[in-house]
Amino acid sequence: MSEQSVTGDRRPVDLPAGTPPLLTLSGIAKYFPGVIANKDVSIDFYPGEIHALLGENGAGKSTLMNIVTGLYQPDEGELILNGYGVSFDSPEAAIAAGIGMVHQHFKLVSRFTVAENLALGWRETRRWLSASEMARRAEAEAARYGLDIKASAPIDSLTAGEQQRVEILRVLSRGASLLILDEPTAVLSPLEVGELYAALRRFRDGGGAVILISHKLDEIMALADRVTVLRHGRVAGTHKVSAIDPATLVTEMIGRPVEQKSAYPRKSPREKDSCVIRLDNVSCRDGAGRVRLHPVSLDIRVGEILGVAGVTGNGQSELADLLAGLQAPQGGRVLVDGKEMGGVSPKAFREAGIGYVPEDRLHKALAPALSVTENTVMRVFREHPIGGRLVYHASEALRFTRSLLERAQVSLSDPATPIRALSGGNQQRLVLARERMISDRALIASYPSRGLDIGAIAVMRETLADIRDEGRAVVLISEDLDELMALSDRIAVLCGGRLMTVLEKDDFDLARIGALMSGREKEHG
Repeated sequence: MSEQSVTGDRRPVDLPAGTPPLLTLSGIAKYFPGVIANKDVSIDFYPGEIHALLGENGAGKSTLMNIVTGLYQPDEGELILNGYGVSFDSPEAAIAAGIGMVHQHFKLVSRFTVAENLALGWRETRRWLSASEMARRAEAEAARYGLDIKASAPIDSLTAGEQQRVEILRVLSRGASLLILDEPTAVLSPLEVGELYAALRRFRDGGGAVILISHKLDEIMALADRVTVLRHGRVAGTHKVSAIDPATLVTEMIGRPVEQKSAYPRKSPREKDSCVIRLDNVSCRDGAGRVRLHPVSLDIRVGEILGVAGVTGNGQSELADLLAGLQAPQGGRVLVDGKEMGGVSPKAFREAGIGYVPEDRLHKALAPALSVTENTVMRVFREHPIGGRLVYHASEALRFTRSLLERAQVSLSDPATPIRALSGGNQQRLVLARERMISDRALIASYPSRGLDIGAIAVMRETLADIRDEGRAVVLISEDLDELMALSDRIAVLCGGRLMTVLEKDDFDLARIGALMSGREKEHG
């Protein structure tokens, strides 16, 4: 790619000539042992624009934003904010300078109210501040930025979209002029996505700048003004979104075209229609005694992909944990191949051939402080040839890990690296590869696309289709309805912890599924 194509679109065309960037990254580099995370990265971010960052997992997007927000220091290069060179030694310093980030995983205190969360860490909060004063201040800030919030509501009573609005408001209320969002629509319903888009456009139109980290090309095309593509830690190109097409961006991002299939036909006929997992009137509650999953009866069959649709927080997590043995039902029975699985026993489900890719991979599927090798073998370390009774063969564990890294297409020079040092997408690839080996009978995959780039998503989908064709069952929980409709043989729809219906493939309809997800079945029922 020529230098002109990389730098020629660095200033938005609709800004007056001579408008200076709000933030310039000039020659930024960051190195870790054996890894070049960023090299010679130069990007201008202007006021009054939404600027997307696109790249494969491990392309350096998160590292770059960690430098901008003061979590890391650059090894080379300079940050220039409003014309002055700056260096942030902490996220607090970046926030004080007007740079705020809303992370993919929200950082709110769940038992506090919205108003209390907004007051936390706000330097203007007085030592003694009544709940009513906090609520008034929260409502005033919400009105100022056009964000609808419930000031007195506890955070754990809010939907994902409402929590995200609180996170955004918390950043904006501290005077941010540059807002960074990491995969902001990952847990939102279609309605909440529209509300987020409107809020970001209002902020942009008021002169603010937005950096949008996203793997979703349709999101970038709909929302961003410009997009910068990172590849192997370097800038591959910066473009006006109106002058580029998604296929070109994909090729620039990964070096080859990638087809997103709308269907995954079987490679061989389905042999039989027997049940692997049966839920018999199963229900569960959370730690506070609230019903999270109302009585559900469902059969999960060999050689099929059962999709589960629903807005995040409507019982999907509890259903997945029940199917993997991480949670015991308060009522009803879970049966695997006709055998009742009593109590909480992930080991028993694993021995029954049930693999699990959880929604929260870092805390449910991995041990962040342990090495990549220790994480890849943690589910098989007692088995031959890696282990046995009072035996652990480190050389076999290393051989197993290198094989799994190759299968997962994760490039890593030292398997002794702590797994928390890997990008979220590479962590997800390893978890999927590990659990595929375990899933002799069924694989429970909860939001497996979350955090993956478009190339990795294509590989993941093919993997799930292959598992189905091998005669195993797959439960696919996803917020991406296109993904569910492309892969699933049946789709179960959850709303408010209730099973609304189970649709056969011939009955799939996007509008109807959306209505069922929001509890408005009558509109399309």
